Amino acid sequence: MTVAASLAFEHISFAYDATHPVVHDICLSVQPGEIVVLVGPSGCGKSTLLRLTAGLLFPTAGRLLMDGADTSALPPDRRQVGWVPQSYALFDHLNVRDNIAFGLRMHRAPKQEIARRVRDMLELCRIAELAERRVSQLSGGQRQRVAIARALAVSPRVLLLDEPLAALDPQLRTAIRADLQALLRTSGVTTLFVTHDQAEAMAVADRVAVLRAGRVEQFDTPQTLWRSPANAFVAEFFGGATVLPAQRVSERCVRLAPGVDAHTTSAVASAMCSIAVRPGDLEIIVQDGLTESTGQFVVSASEFTGDGFKVTGELRGAGIVTLVHDQPVVLGQTYPVRVKTGRLLSIVGQDAHVLQSDTSNHTRGRRSS
Repeated sequence: MTVAASLAFEHISFAYDATHPVVHDICLSVQPGEIVVLVGPSGCGKSTLLRLTAGLLFPTAGRLLMDGADTSALPPDRRQVGWVPQSYALFDHLNVRDNIAFGLRMHRAPKQEIARRVRDMLELCRIAELAERRVSQLSGGQRQRVAIARALAVSPRVLLLDEPLAALDPQLRTAIRADLQALLRTSGVTTLFVTHDQAEAMAVADRVAVLRAGRVEQFDTPQTLWRSPANAFVAEFFGGATVLPAQRVSERCVRLAPGVDAHTTSAVASAMCSIAVRPGDLEIIVQDGLTESTGQFVVSASEFTGDGFKVTGELRGAGIVTLVHDQPVVLGQTYPVRVKTGRLLSIVGQDAHVLQSDTSNHTRGRRSS
């Protein structure tokens, strides 16, 4: 049975040379059995953190602790870390059973132990019926499960997943995302999961670390990142929001633009604040003419998404925003808009939980291992 480890990055920095730092003073603490997702734009340091954890790179400053022990200088084979790369790195000439057994054989495990662990992993990952198939005969989703089964077979203390769904087509990614989450939770292993996909992060993570330029911008639950983004970057990258200035109307109400008032998720502390406006927050009013209780939205672009239209334009008195609408719109035309009934908007940078080391009571669905 996997004995999940705690993981702590204590002021970790890494640079290939003095002029090219990759990560800067990273402080993150992961509880045993927790699933932490790393998100951020390309080059922000996500994959570097995985390589530092695996021992493929060594920090130029700081310490990496597993269960409180400093592992910063340990080679990969002494860390008990499982790695699933984007390509899965399976052996096409071997069948599924032998792929899963490969790491155990490299560790010279007894034959009976290998057989038992392989059987357990086949059942855990629900691929027992594929045991004798060659990798070349598998679908993308099946290959993913085999790669995870192989990584878990050696009883890692930490599992590292580097965009494990990236090689799959969008429809398949959505279909197997829930299966991946269930598999990780059933295994009980501490997991670091890198993705560019916000939906994946929200679906899978206990907590999410949003990175930019090698630094942690915010580390918290998906719900808190969504409701209380620490800054405009987090709101825009993680929530797909547009950040607009707003004027305080009352304790929990702000004015985004003439005729557009919004209620907020928390009390407004100052006369002016920044508000995260997401595409689902505003709606076009289907009626003739403009009224004092609505804002003026001038359409500049419209994109058909299948379920409706993603419409971009100027909210007069505020700035450029995007909203969704179920009917075609006319470019250049002005439409009345308002905040959807019952919608609460997030204040950016106020009461946000920028947590880089405090892990108490933040793990969702914690398991005993």
